[in-house]
Amino acid sequence: MTANEDVLAAVGPRLRALRQEHGTTLAGLSEITGISVSTLSRLESGQRKATLELLLPLARAYRVPLDELVGAPATGDPRIYARPIKHRSGQTIIPLSRQSTGLQAFKHLIPAGTRQEPDPQTHEGYEWLYVLAGRLRIVLGDHDLVLPPGEAAEFDTRVPHWFGSATGEAVEILTIFGPQGERMHVRARPSRS
Repeated sequence: MTANEDVLAAVGPRLRALRQEHGTTLAGLSEITGISVSTLSRLESGQRKATLELLLPLARAYRVPLDELVGAPATGDPRIYARPIKHRSGQTIIPLSRQSTGLQAFKHLIPAGTRQEPDPQTHEGYEWLYVLAGRLRIVLGDHDLVLPPGEAAEFDTRVPHWFGSATGEAVEILTIFGPQGERMHVRARPSRS
């Protein structure tokens, strides 16, 4: 089997896994893409060869790049494409750093309409956050604060904490997290010589 045949043989299982991951039925996917249920079924089982005309609407439906659908080999592109994490609170968390230890950076997107009751949690670590857009409500121990864009907070994550939208509007924040309590060093002004 050639490398191209190997890539094409893996498309069906990848399509089935994506559909199941999205919780979509073949009938539901057919409605979204305009591809018949029988064609979708044959694509997933490997009985139908994937074509560009079939893969493009599927890539749009799943909101993934076409090369992810087919599992195309890496092209040497040096850019990093972070895979967003969907949190149970409705937030989307985008990793911005590659390492799995030490300080890690994330962008949090809290969608509009997700105003929730605080449910403070604790865990090991130290966190620094900066509000990019929206108004962030942060509950930290006995403190209940609202941070507008441009404000920051830092705290030991062993203190019960929770954050979310203060008003129900969308919020974007950057966080830097030290899982073992590493602290970021902030310098307010340049040192004098």
